[in-house]
Amino acid sequence: MKALPLAAVLAALLAQPAGAAGPAPGRTDLSPEDRERVTSITAPAADFSAAEPFEMMQAGATTIKKLLNADIFSHPSANLSFEGRQRFLVGNGLFRKDWVSSPSSTQASDGLGPLFNARSCQACHVKDGRGTVPGFDPLEQFDAVALLLRLSVPPVTEADRQKLTQEEIAFLPEPTYGVQLQNFSVAGLPTEGRMEISYEPVLVKLNGGETATLMKPTYRITDLGYGPMRDDVQISPRLAQPMIGLGLLESIHESDILANAAADHGDGISGKPNWVYDIRAGKKVLGRFNWKASQPTVEQQSAAAFHNDMGLSSPLFPDHYGDCRKPGQASCYDMPHGAQPHLGEHEVPARLMDFVTAYSTNLAVPQRRDPDDARVLAGKKLFYQANCIGCHTPKYVTSRNATQPEHQFQLIWPYTDMLLHDMGDGLADGVQEHDATGREWRTPPLWGIGLTATVNPNATYLHDGRARTLLEAVLWHGGEAQAARDRVVAMTPEERADLIRFLESL
Repeated sequence: MKALPLAAVLAALLAQPAGAAGPAPGRTDLSPEDRERVTSITAPAADFSAAEPFEMMQAGATTIKKLLNADIFSHPSANLSFEGRQRFLVGNGLFRKDWVSSPSSTQASDGLGPLFNARSCQACHVKDGRGTVPGFDPLEQFDAVALLLRLSVPPVTEADRQKLTQEEIAFLPEPTYGVQLQNFSVAGLPTEGRMEISYEPVLVKLNGGETATLMKPTYRITDLGYGPMRDDVQISPRLAQPMIGLGLLESIHESDILANAAADHGDGISGKPNWVYDIRAGKKVLGRFNWKASQPTVEQQSAAAFHNDMGLSSPLFPDHYGDCRKPGQASCYDMPHGAQPHLGEHEVPARLMDFVTAYSTNLAVPQRRDPDDARVLAGKKLFYQANCIGCHTPKYVTSRNATQPEHQFQLIWPYTDMLLHDMGDGLADGVQEHDATGREWRTPPLWGIGLTATVNPNATYLHDGRARTLLEAVLWHGGEAQAARDRVVAMTPEERADLIRFLESL
């Protein structure tokens, strides 16, 4: 199956017969005729005897067909202009480069810290894919880089509660240690502490005589460098996610995401949006990124990572000292920062931030593998029958008004509703982030998931990397996904193998 040029894709899309469901509400970017046709082509599949039209091109005209190797997540979108590719390459260099502490002779690369989790974006997003957990064997665990611990405390005073009502406050940070534990520091400062993980095996019996072993993690913080934490501190582990297709996810029309929240998906599934503060817009908007949909745009997500993970300032997060806190970490503020007057007032000036954002929004999604394979099609049918699509919405047509022309009006297959769902006690972290409760997580996109090990052989799944296989990830589902999970448990071994084969084709 060959990838078609953009014009052919759009022509074929508009040639589809209109569906009986009627126009999708809220799509003001489309004509009434186009709305009916978009509604028709994005309807759930009903025929599993063959692949759907354009299913191989799961990211529309941005989809790439490249050699399947460790760099498969690191290519620019196929329809990116020459100028766009140039910006992408500059952003790639900034995404990969190691930052250093100040003062340094490399003045365009200093300012790291004073406290930090990683020296580069690529250190967490390995080859632009998933991060790596420190290890499941306690005797072989190494220092965490891609897995961090988010820290928060519950409100105990009226002043605390008032802070949470302010639109820009997602949660209350731990008073001394801030929003996350930083296990590295510049010379002359102690680190904040060290993450320790232990795992308890949990056996799950499956139909057909099979048994799966899940690994239940417990987290502990040791070697605190700045005194004790509050006794009621809440810890939420977060693993770096894949970077592909972010610009397309940003281009899904808001009304389509809100329609997912309003629809009846059965099984008690009731996804909800997370309304979060957009610094640039100065107001609350729909959250789309991060494990709890707590960031509204790729730009703000990237700037927050520079600030919290590497201690670097940018126009959206101008504090040169990152997540350092007074008075408990006052020694941080005695350290030099890396802002250079001749380069700009921030350690990551606006120009550089634009390049990183251009890179992050244009990392391409690879095309599907074997969508016509009989076992893949059987697995797809099982995916639908188990009601996995109740949360993992298969497809969209992006907005005609998307910021970037290459992302406009694309038929895409990300398999996410971009909403929050209660995932049960097993995955709960107890941390509220804006409207997301301690049991709720954003449905992660599934495109590219079959190439996870190709990009990073050590990568694992779920928000803290506890799932070593795709089947383990499914078996951890609870809450709103409990019924779908139980249907997978009840499948025959052959059916479960087909379901995994389908996921591996994405």
